[in-house]
Order: sequence, then structure tokens, then C-alpha cells
Amino acid sequence: MSGGISASIATSRLRAEGMGSNDHAVPFLNQDYEALRQECLETGCLFEDPSFLAKAPSLGFKELAPFSAKTRDVEWMRPTELTDDPQFILGGATRTDICQGALGDCWLLAAIASLTLNERLLHRVVPHGQSFQEDYAGIFHFQFWQFGEWVDVVIDDRLPTKDGELMFVHSAEGNEFWSALLEKAYAKLNGSYEALSGGSTTEGFEDFTGGVSEMYELRKAPRDLYRIISKALDRGSLLGCSIDITSAFDMESVTFKKLVKGHAYSVTGLKKVDYQGQMERLIRVRNPWGQVEWTGAWSDNSPEWDELDPSEREDLHLKMEDGEFWMSFQEFLRQFSRLEICNLTADALSEDGLSHWNTIKFHGMWRRGSTAGGCRNHPNTFWINPQYKITLLEEDDDPEDDEVACSFLVALMQKDRRRYRKQGQDMHTIGFAIYEIPEEYRGCQNVHLKKDFFLTHSSCARSETFINLREVSNRLSLPPGEYLIVPSTFESGQEADFVLRVFTEKQSETEELDDEISADLEDEDDISEDDIDDSFKSMFAQLAGEDMEISVRELRTILNRVVTRHKDLKTDGFSIESCRTMVNLMDKDGTARLGLVEFQILWNKIRKWLVIYREYDMDKSGSMSSYEMRLAVESAGFKLNNRLNQVLVARYAENEAIDFDNFICCLVKLEAMFRSFQQLDKESEGVAEMNITEWLYMTMCG
Repeated sequence: MSGGISASIATSRLRAEGMGSNDHAVPFLNQDYEALRQECLETGCLFEDPSFLAKAPSLGFKELAPFSAKTRDVEWMRPTELTDDPQFILGGATRTDICQGALGDCWLLAAIASLTLNERLLHRVVPHGQSFQEDYAGIFHFQFWQFGEWVDVVIDDRLPTKDGELMFVHSAEGNEFWSALLEKAYAKLNGSYEALSGGSTTEGFEDFTGGVSEMYELRKAPRDLYRIISKALDRGSLLGCSIDITSAFDMESVTFKKLVKGHAYSVTGLKKVDYQGQMERLIRVRNPWGQVEWTGAWSDNSPEWDELDPSEREDLHLKMEDGEFWMSFQEFLRQFSRLEICNLTADALSEDGLSHWNTIKFHGMWRRGSTAGGCRNHPNTFWINPQYKITLLEEDDDPEDDEVACSFLVALMQKDRRRYRKQGQDMHTIGFAIYEIPEEYRGCQNVHLKKDFFLTHSSCARSETFINLREVSNRLSLPPGEYLIVPSTFESGQEADFVLRVFTEKQSETEELDDEISADLEDEDDISEDDIDDSFKSMFAQLAGEDMEISVRELRTILNRVVTRHKDLKTDGFSIESCRTMVNLMDKDGTARLGLVEFQILWNKIRKWLVIYREYDMDKSGSMSSYEMRLAVESAGFKLNNRLNQVLVARYAENEAIDFDNFICCLVKLEAMFRSFQQLDKESEGVAEMNITEWLYMTMCG
């Protein structure tokens, strides 16, 4: 077993024990904040983070690359060097603590600004008790939700500066540093500051809350959007909005009424006012830049305010922060392009009866050749994608129309893609399709549906688009029943890890649909020398020589002689290593050689597997594709799940093709491992017990 597999088993067990919750966050890069801080206090040294150095590579790789114009003369300074009286948080965290610097991460700042509106949420991300006064050691920590679990990120407080000023996020108060340190921790999590450039507010929302986001195009806004926003603000949801750019020249250009295109704003409030005898709906929006504000109707000094009752006007103005402004809701729909809402999950909501979704999540992966099947445009491989079953049990209490239906939300998120930007990679284009499970498969869990099913059934719902965002999510409604969700990249063969989350309003069940691991093994103990015909015996005698046993080298000679006669088989011949594996696995008496009976058993298997190999080499190329291999292995009697198919492809495929010798080795190994397990599973309960000697013998011989 490789280190990677054993590590992933250990991770699954820790998750089951609650590791990764906000109260029990996973230490990022195994850095323990309390232990490191204690060490610094005892030695009297300020913390210097070895895993995110105060050096140029931490800034970036392109525009902020080492030796670039923007990084020249950068000095990393601690807040204690920048001001006489540094504060972590001054007078509570507010929206004015977040002013944008020389980095295109307004999306992130809009998310942080929304976070300050909810102190409880804020302190899940910014843990209490950090300061520059009490037990200061130059070390701080922050918690972020990352792809299904919370991680605790430790940083030192050396911040990039130019001419004594912070380069990036800063507070309007010159001596307050929580927002700059939070940005640094998030940059570390993503590999560099530059990795934060450009993004969607949704991403920040989700990483600060573990919630799930929805996006509304305001040109096609639903009729009840005002009600949706009002409910979202009441639920403590986070909201962001932006104006699309139509060309590169538009980026951060300012409209004649001072709105900034391509820039992320946060929505911070709603209010209905009596204006000239009519009820006017207003919305409050904030620009993380602080200064640039809307100058149209209902802006700070516009005449509309003169028409309001002075106490109401005073009340609405009192609650304003710098960079924050009111506008009419109709004007908002006209001026802005999209709205993003992050719905909070149950663990993020305070216990005051707020309604919440039921949530289930899966960690999955797409791997070339085994589980990266691409979208439905690739009918040969679409079926190899991971498959998940959702059972919708209860219809909604207040359906929008008369049809009986269950509301649910599917969110598919690709992991860690920002970290790959240095290598020139970015987000894959992702989406999902949903199928109604037919009668014959209802109630089944251990079935991975194959190619024929998808050729003959069309989807009943799907993601609106395949898109190159970190997450694709859609709110859907289907009648009660069993459904199959198939998440995929648009192109086949693209590799990534993902998290699939399903949120339902009412009771539901969700599980991964995967083949149950099993083997249909034939009884092989009945063969004796008397059963072997004379022609095979004389062939064996000829090959085996005087000792009447076949060594590893002799087996290699025999097999390679046989396969060269079969011109339709693609193979570079059996290697010494693969023949040693076969001898070890077939050798019953421990001589490291095969006797007549052992060789006859192996020979029978190879002949049977040759028939299967030819049958599943569908394009008659002489080798099998990795997805043909999955079907061939099943035909040989072995049912494996996605994870194991992935391991086989990684081990036995070359350029996604499996040649004959690798196919035979794979099946010999599989059969031997199943037989070993059966011997150790004395109670036939699917559990094997072994001591260290048995474990080493089995793994070393295999």
C-alpha cells in the first residue's frame, strides 16, 4: 500500500471523528498555533514563518514576480515597526477596516466587509484573544473553510510595505492590522498574494463561512428578488454584487455616477421609506475602496433625502460607513449585473430558530483514465465519472406552483485550483447532470451505472452551464424519488479533486453509487497431475528442464514466445518483474518456482483472460483503453470501486493504454489478493486480521 493511500484512509477516519469542524480545525501544513506561540514566548524570539517566507516568491509569480517593477523596494515590516501603537482590532471590526491596496482582490475584500456585519461569523475566521500587547510573539492565526473542512492557518506578522505603507489591504485607521493579517493568511493558503488576484465574492463568502452560494443575473432577476434579499439578510447570509465589464478597457473604469465596473461590492442593508406618498424600496451597498461612492438618486447628499422625515433620514445616515451608500432598488437592478448570496449552513447559524438546509458532502476526484470521463458529449467515457444517488423523500411545504416537488441545491466545487496558477493552470470548466434512477436500480447502492444506461436515458436536470468557476451551484426542484448526480469536467481526462454538496429543504438521503468490491473466484484446488493431458505435460517437461520446475526467467521466455505468435496483441513483452510477481502469487509451496500443477493453473487463467482482453479491445488496436479495462476486469469476475480502478490505472496503464502483459499481471495480482484476504477473513465478515509477520509476508511477496 502506498503512503498516499494509507494517508487518505487516515484522513477519512479523522473526518469521521469530527476533525475539520470549526471547533476542531485541521492545522494547515501541520503548524500548531499554540505550540509555536509558546515556543516563541519561551525563547523570546518573534515568530518567523518558514513555510511562507517574507521574501519575493510569497508576493507572486507574474506581475508580482521577484524582480518585477511592482515588487521592487518592497520591505517586509512588522506592525510594531510601522507604528508606535499597533492594534489588532480597534473598536470592533468594521467595514472601514478593509481598504483595498495594490492587489486585484476586491472580491475578497467585499466578502470580508460582509463578514464584519456578523460578529459571530467573523470570530470563526478571526479567533478571539489575539493582540499586539498581551503575550505578543509576532504570530497570528486565522481559520478558513477549505473544500469541506476548516483549516487553521498560522502566519508571522511581517507584512509587505513600500515607503513605510502597507502594499495591500489596510485599515482606514493607520494602526489597525487584523484585515492585513487576514489577507496574508489567505494568501499563504493559496500559495501567494498574486494568487488572490481576480475572483468571485462567492469564493470568499464560502471560505469564511462554509456556506453555499447562489448567483442571480440581475437582467433576468426573479420577480421576488427583493424578498429573497430581505430573507437572506435576516438569515445572516452574505451578499455581494458587481457590474460586468464588456472589455479589458472597462476594468475598474468608473461610470458617470461613480460606480466601478468589474469591481466587487457588498450588499449591507434594505429599507422601505415613504417618499412623496409612495413606498420607495432602498438598498445599501458598500465599495471596499472606501472613497468612491454612487452619486445618483439617494446618494449621500442627493435631494431625495430632503423629502424624508428628519428622524428617519438621520437614522439611515447614522448607520452608514465610509464607502457605503443607498440607492433605489430599481436603480440597483439597472446598474448592477449580478448578485451573489452565500447561504449559511446550520453550524454557522446562531441557535435562534433560523431556518437552515440539511447538508451532505462528498469528497471525490477525477483522474485521467479511471474517473475523469468528461461531460455527456463524451459517451464512451461519461459513465466512468463518480456517481452519487440522492433520494428526495418529502415535498416542500410551500411550493411555488401546484406541482408536488422537493427543493434542493447542488453545489460542485473544484479544489485547490488557485495554487496551480504558478504552473499556468487555472479553473477547469465543470458542471453536473442529474438522471432519474430507473425502476430496476431503485434501492440499490452497489451499482455504478455503465455506458449503456447513459446512451439510452436523458438527464432530468443539470447545471445551467458548464463554467470555469471554482463552484457551480443550482437550486433545483424535482418530484420525490431517487436520482443520480454525475459531476464532471467539460473535457474528458482533466484531473482535479472536488467536493460535491447537496442541500435539501426537507428530509433526504444521499450516498455515493459505486460498485461493491467483490470477486467471483473459481475453485482451483481440484486440479491434480492426473487431470493434465499428456501433450501439456510433455510441453512442460521440455520447458522446465531437469528440475521439472519453471523459474522466473523460464516463465518469461515461455510467455514472450507465446505472445509473439499473437500478432494482434500489443505488448512490449513480459518483464522479469511481472513474471516474478506471477511466480510469487501462484507459488503454493514457497519454492519461488512453478511446478506442473501451478503452471497449468496459471496457463488456464492466461488463456481465459486472453479471450476477455480481445473482447474488450473494442477498437482492435491491440491494447485496451483505461475505461475498457474497467469493463474487462469486471468481466473477469472482479468488481472494484472508483478508488481501486484509479489505483489500477495508475499502476498498469501507460499513456492511458493497457497492453496485454500488464493486463495479465493486474488480474493475477487481484486474484491473489482476494484469495489471501479470504484466508484471513476467517468469519467471512469482510474483515481480515493479521499480525506484522503476515502483513509483511503478504505485501513483500505481492
